Amino acid sequence: MSARFSLAIDLGTSNSAIAIADLESGETRIIEIAQTLGPNQIGEMSTLPSAVYIPHAEEFPERSFPLPWKNAGDRVIVGQFARERGALVPDRLASSAKSWLSNPHIDPKQRILPWRSDIAEEKLSPFECSRLYLQHLRDAFLHAERAQGREWDLSEGEIVVTVPASFDEVARSLTAEAAKAAGLRDVTLLEEPQAAFYAWMAQTHSEWRNLIADGDIVLVCDVGGGTADFSLIAVTDVEGRLELERVSVGEHILLGGDNMDLALAYALNAKLEAAGKRLDSWQFLALVHAASKAKIVLFDDGALAQTPIAVPSRGSSLLAKTVSTTLDRETLEQVLVDGFFARTSVDDLPRESRTAGLQEFGLPYASDPVVSKHIARFLGQSLQNVKASEKLAALVGASAGTQVLMPTAVLFNGGVFKAAPIRTRVLDLLASWNGGRPVRELQGFEPDLAVARGGAIYGRLRATGKGMRIKAGAARSYYIGLETSMPAIPGYKPPLKALCVVPQGMEEGTELLIEGREFGLVTGRTAEFRFFSSSVRSGDTPGQILPDAERELDDAGLLEVAIPAMDVPAGQVVPVRVSPVVTELGILELWMRHTNSDRRWKVEFQVRTE
Repeated sequence: MSARFSLAIDLGTSNSAIAIADLESGETRIIEIAQTLGPNQIGEMSTLPSAVYIPHAEEFPERSFPLPWKNAGDRVIVGQFARERGALVPDRLASSAKSWLSNPHIDPKQRILPWRSDIAEEKLSPFECSRLYLQHLRDAFLHAERAQGREWDLSEGEIVVTVPASFDEVARSLTAEAAKAAGLRDVTLLEEPQAAFYAWMAQTHSEWRNLIADGDIVLVCDVGGGTADFSLIAVTDVEGRLELERVSVGEHILLGGDNMDLALAYALNAKLEAAGKRLDSWQFLALVHAASKAKIVLFDDGALAQTPIAVPSRGSSLLAKTVSTTLDRETLEQVLVDGFFARTSVDDLPRESRTAGLQEFGLPYASDPVVSKHIARFLGQSLQNVKASEKLAALVGASAGTQVLMPTAVLFNGGVFKAAPIRTRVLDLLASWNGGRPVRELQGFEPDLAVARGGAIYGRLRATGKGMRIKAGAARSYYIGLETSMPAIPGYKPPLKALCVVPQGMEEGTELLIEGREFGLVTGRTAEFRFFSSSVRSGDTPGQILPDAERELDDAGLLEVAIPAMDVPAGQVVPVRVSPVVTELGILELWMRHTNSDRRWKVEFQVRTE
């Protein structure tokens, strides 16, 4: 059955959005999302806060939160009211599920959220929270379209879910699995910076070909509420036509607008304490939200010198206990622009993680809050990566400097870059690293909605086969640990080797067979597989063996798999050939094919265990 429409979901850390592209008309629309705004109050917003609130059994009367679709009786609350209520009762708010989904040190299907909460009710897993957001978005989409007289069959659509370019293969697979559990069947995964670029291309129509040219390197700089994500896209001329290829992606950095709101709140709290006013923990949470709103007011109106902030307290006499202060422009720019986007040099990199032997366990937040340093490190790592590949080195050409791979243009995305002073600071930084030569800005489009819109456009390109697509493939190269075959030596543990199974850039729908090598697979018992990855070894090829995986690569997780037995004793090692596959949906599969029969075993990146 041919697709009738393309549906895209931007599953964000802080906010999610949904867009549809009608394949017949070519129209792309953002869907307004119905959600709970309060008890017995439903409204529509262009985004859905990625928040789940778990109410106490006696907190609200039964059926206080009806929704116009089947799951109206669910015990949890999703969206705007969940976030607002959770600010008052934070131990019942599950948030940052997307970041937990990519945390290598926990089982994403374990019920751990709200984190550090002692609520008696059953908690939720990061996987379940993701499923709840996706299911709400699916139901809200069908409801909104039905209200306009449009009926859609999801089986007739190209469904796209966007993920950070920095997501590892486990987080990608879990996102696709959550989408299927939410009733979205098989979905195609698309990197968020690419989606933002597709939205920019659509906004400029055919004019984009005059705005970028052969030799351009575009930095897609995406800083949202909870994460910072960077990608580089090279523009080349092939036989008179422009082509686009993603050449580098950054690390998964937990640093964004939420950090900035918290920093402002600490600055304002210090000001209040200096005036003899002390806030309790509840009031401080209210101050964080008030600072976030005040920040937007000042950034939106450059003529304002300051804006008032009122922090209420709980109790009957709210007016008498309200604490007032102001956020002035000097504080705003000092804390946010100079603090997070400081004028650093290109060799000033993020400081190392904290060295305390014992720390609170939680999300691996960036230890250095200066985004400028993270951009510099990304550009330096990108240079290292392209130098490892003759193909990539030829693509970037003169942009490959001595310290960093310098972009010629920037496309901003994410709510943080709605602020013009922050965009200006990043452009100034890049120019200072580029010997004073300016790096131009590609005028963006709806920073908080572009990813959803671009995802729908990408889905239309996939369904119709018409239009310019970015060449991308696997963002990293992937490896599997290989035990060394050698005599046992007392006191010596040989290093774990690594077999390259997926080269960086391996495209969707590609299957490889590592020729000329046989490996031994242990059957009839549960086996451990160590996986590794690298974002800076673009020159490695399938079948290449590295002598020391733990020294040369990034750990991508440990997978325990029960390998069915053959007609040999349990624990017997059988000869296999390794065949990696990147599916059309962007999921990595690893097949072990028995050399002497048609038996085969599949190992997928699905579960992290320690």
